[in-house]
Amino acid sequence: MPSAAEAQTSLTVGKANATAENVLPADVGDRLGIFKKHGLDLKIVDFTGGSRLVQALTAGDIDIAPAAGTEMVFVAKGAPMLAVCETATTLPYLSIGVPWDSPIKSKDELKGKKIGVSTAGSLTDWLAQELARKEGWGPNGIERVAVGGGTGPATAAFRAHLIDAYVGGTATFLDMAEKQYGRVLLPVSDYEGNIGSGITFASKRLMDKNPDAIRAFLAAWLETTRYMRTHKDETVDVESKITGFSKSVTAKSYDIVMSMYTNSCAFDSESLETLKRSFVDLNLLGTAPDMSKLYTDAYFPR
Repeated sequence: MPSAAEAQTSLTVGKANATAENVLPADVGDRLGIFKKHGLDLKIVDFTGGSRLVQALTAGDIDIAPAAGTEMVFVAKGAPMLAVCETATTLPYLSIGVPWDSPIKSKDELKGKKIGVSTAGSLTDWLAQELARKEGWGPNGIERVAVGGGTGPATAAFRAHLIDAYVGGTATFLDMAEKQYGRVLLPVSDYEGNIGSGITFASKRLMDKNPDAIRAFLAAWLETTRYMRTHKDETVDVESKITGFSKSVTAKSYDIVMSMYTNSCAFDSESLETLKRSFVDLNLLGTAPDMSKLYTDAYFPR
């Protein structure tokens, strides 16, 4: 390991979501002592969304941030950070769920239905539109309904039968199934290809001050996900304590999402193209950005 990381370098790590599987390896590796083995002492801070995470990074409050590829749009807008590793490629930790008593059993039956999303212009909104586009249903093939994010709004909308389906967290729908509120119809990865669902960002300040700490973090992350792949019981035990979901829910989620983690930090070309298109589709940028300027491979573990 780089000598700079041998003396327990302190890093403040920001997560855009407390329980999303694309960022959980930070907690898992920290609790298992893997990051300490790589010379890092982590302080993990959870945020409620990518924009607040980027605000904290811009203010210098955090050093490094595992998040989603959608946050690359902030790099294009001038945030002092770069993407330094693609940690997950597909998006199985988000699913389309339906009420427990719904007669809908297949993706095809969603045509013409009301699909709930968190907010207009959000990633979940775009994923609902992507379903209609990829299935050839046309712009009016589904009706998108903004009901808010999280378990509460989705459960309330399901119980009142205000929507026929909802784009949300896979583990949330698995938890709903145990309580017979809702159930997973299909993971988003069943119809959406590579999208850079996990991307780690480093602040410009950290890149200038301690590049070896970035390499150490990424090496520890990759070691953590390798461990997770081969130690299901231990991973489920740790993640259940972090998320608050039961071990049975966490075990089912593990089987669905584990394949999304990458074996290296290399940026996938399909992921980059999908993200570029989404930025324009969601009106986050007026024109497609030069994606090569939003990431770097300079900090890949040696």
